[in-house]
Order: sequence, then structure tokens, then C-alpha cells
Amino acid sequence: MAKKYRILAVNPGSTSTKIAVFDDDLQRFECVIRHDSGQLAPFATIGEQYEFRKSVILDQLVKNGFEAASLHAVVGRGGLIHPVDGGTYAVNDLMLTDLKRGVLGEHASNLGGLIAREIADERGCPAFIVDPVVVDELEPVARYSGVPEIERSSIFHALNQKAVARRAAQARGGAYQDYRFIVVHMGGGITVGVHRNGRVVDVNDGLNGEGPFTPERSGGLPALKIVTLCFSGSVVENELARRIKGSGGLVAYLGTNDAREVNRRIEAGDSQALAVYEAMAYQVAKEIGAMAVVLEGRIDAILLTGGLAHDRRFCGWIEQRAGFLAPVEVYPGEDEMRALAGGALRVLEGRESVREYRGAAGGLR
Repeated sequence: MAKKYRILAVNPGSTSTKIAVFDDDLQRFECVIRHDSGQLAPFATIGEQYEFRKSVILDQLVKNGFEAASLHAVVGRGGLIHPVDGGTYAVNDLMLTDLKRGVLGEHASNLGGLIAREIADERGCPAFIVDPVVVDELEPVARYSGVPEIERSSIFHALNQKAVARRAAQARGGAYQDYRFIVVHMGGGITVGVHRNGRVVDVNDGLNGEGPFTPERSGGLPALKIVTLCFSGSVVENELARRIKGSGGLVAYLGTNDAREVNRRIEAGDSQALAVYEAMAYQVAKEIGAMAVVLEGRIDAILLTGGLAHDRRFCGWIEQRAGFLAPVEVYPGEDEMRALAGGALRVLEGRESVREYRGAAGGLR
């Protein structure tokens, strides 16, 4: 009988920690541990929370009949480390240092690798992260912006995009590396990635204002009009940044980031809600069209995923405009816990080599 691997997946958020236990690819347990403000108040930084969060995770495991001693690996959500290729990485000492320092900023996801390593060290098993948001596989030609001081960067929903691309490849009886997909993650942010033979060679920077507008982000804007706004004296830097990546898009036009609410308004005859929502789908389809050029029109499928992929109306608008390029397939929602565990399992079973993080030096050993 083939060996079974028990894997703990840890996905920290700003006020909660989601955990799941898998035996191979079978999920045995999942829960969301909420952390109220009083519990987190004593910690000056997010990085200082990892001991507290680790202890509550272990408590939950014991309460639900899972001992840490039974684990074969612990995998955490990847944080804001230096850019890396996609894949499964061992949480080494250099990664620990960079996560604690917050080399690219403080974020709850930085706790994923810290907690995974701490629990794994006590158990004597490996700790991993999988496809963090800083995955950067852009081709050199994709890095040019038109202004030498500004290089295009890759920040996108790597974990879910790559997991969905693997699912689509498996459904076709092949490997991720065999196909050419355009994958569209549609949630609070929207990223459209070109997956060519296992690498994301181009993608809009969903955090810093590229691509379509989204439920809460502005997307790409006319540059000179932004310059004028910056020097008009009517807005300050933090406010403008919020309008670009927090209160733009649907929030700016309709006062909500909830697509269900937008659909309710459309059903009630709200013409403004209909116009704005369809415009968002139009911009997503237009971004897909731009990415089709990167693949020279040879596309195996366009894959729609994320929370908005549950919305048939929205996906239908996209398919209506972009469906001539390639078959459109819908993978609603996102299953980050299964994606994390899957990355660890591929390494444990020898189907994929573990990668080594080298920090600012980049590359792989």
C-alpha cells in the first residue's frame, strides 16, 4: 500500500487563521480561528504574532483529534519575500529572516512560513510554502513599461491561478507544463495571467494599478490625468493610493464591492449598476485579448476562477467577447488550502523537486 502523507496547511489572514489537515489529497479537517482585536493588541507587529497563532493552531488540532506528531509536513501561505519562480519552497533560515524583517512589507501572509517552520521543527518534518504572491516568471520583454525608472513587476494570485491551471491540465490528461492557458482570477482584485508551459510569462500587476478595474481597485488609469490629480492639491498620497487599490472600481461607482448586491440592483432595474458591471466585464475581456497576443493566438483555454466566477451573468459577458479566442472554462471560487497541500504533496511524493529560497540573490540552486 502506498504511503499516506498527513499535511497541515496554514493560511493566516489579518484577523483569522485558516487551517486544514489533509491525508494525501483527502481533506480531513478545516477550521477558521478568529482572533479578536484584544488578542492581537499586545503585538507591535504582525511578525510578533506567530508564537500566539502557533499555540492556538496546536490547541485546535488536539481538540479535533489530530496530534502534531502525526504530521509529515506543514505548509504555509507564502508571504512578501523576494521574487521567486513558482513552485514549492522549503522554509529555510534565509526565508525566516526575510519574513520576520518584512523585506517587501508587513502582511499577515508572512506568518505562514514562520508558523509552518515552527510547528515542523518541533515535529521533525519539513516546512514549505507554495506559489506566493511574489512569484515572478515574467519574460524580459514583459518588464518594459515605457519609463526606464519604472519596471513592470509580477504580483498576482499565483497560488490559485497555478492550482486552477494544473486542474485544467489534469482534466485534459496532461501536465501543467504541456499547455498554454490564460487564467483570470476574479475577486476583490483581478489578475489575468499568461501560463505558457508551466510559467506565467506575463500578468497584470493587480496590486499596483494595472489591468481592468475590479470590485475595489481602479485598474489602469490615464497617466497624465493622475499626474494632474497628484499636483492639484485636492488629494493626499494615502487617499489617492486608497482610491486606486481599496475604494476604486465598483466601490467608487456603486458604493459596494459585493457583486451579489450589484446583481440585486440590476434585477431591480438599476441601469447604472448594469452599465458599470458590464464595463468591468468588458475590461476583463479586453485584458484577455491583450494577453492572447503574448501566446500568438495559440491558446488551449481561457480559465475563469475566483469568487466572481460564481456569477453566470458576469462570466457570460466575458465569454461573449473573448470566447472567439479559445474555449472558456469556469472554475468558481478558490481553494487555497487544497492548493497549499497539493504543492507539499507533489514534493513528498517525488513528483516535483523542492526549491530553495535564495533571497535577493534570486535563482535556484
